[in-house]
Amino acid sequence: MKSMHREKQINNSDSLNCEEVIRRNSDTVYRLAYALVRTRADADDIYQEVFLRYVQKTPAFESAEHERAWFMRVTINCCKNFWKSPWRQRRSAYEGGALEGELPGDNSFSEDVDEDRLLIETVKQLPEKYRVVIHLFYYEELSVEEIGKITKSKASTVRTRLTRARRELKNLLDKKGGDLHVSGQIQKSI
Repeated sequence: MKSMHREKQINNSDSLNCEEVIRRNSDTVYRLAYALVRTRADADDIYQEVFLRYVQKTPAFESAEHERAWFMRVTINCCKNFWKSPWRQRRSAYEGGALEGELPGDNSFSEDVDEDRLLIETVKQLPEKYRVVIHLFYYEELSVEEIGKITKSKASTVRTRLTRARRELKNLLDKKGGDLHVSGQIQKSI
């Protein structure tokens, strides 16, 4: 009887720990998935797949950085699998230029919001290898070395991709309007 009670306590603490890990990493996983697959529905599927893998494997993390890197790496891998899937390749649904739905917390149509939407849409047009480094560098605020570990690339490759992504982003923004005053760190780098 005591062993059954002890087992129940262990399972409860494991589930609480699991929920805590998921809560800590949920925003990062969703933002990265959305940046890579470009639609909310597909990002939801990737999000679910990442946390399903976590629950199935229950990896032991050495540190908070290791945990974050694991979730980012798994998210990137799930996104790659998504793009390679036969279903995705055969899908002929329209994936137009407008943002799907509104941004979280966005209830205004101010100029800043329009500029942010334009920037997000423009970043979504970049090739995947550029979207990944832009997202990890600017939105997740990771260093070039950390991005290199996550993407399994050299730091010099990451720097080159960032430079090319910025150049491509600037060219796309110039074509779209030229008058855009992008706020934040990306504007400083462009």
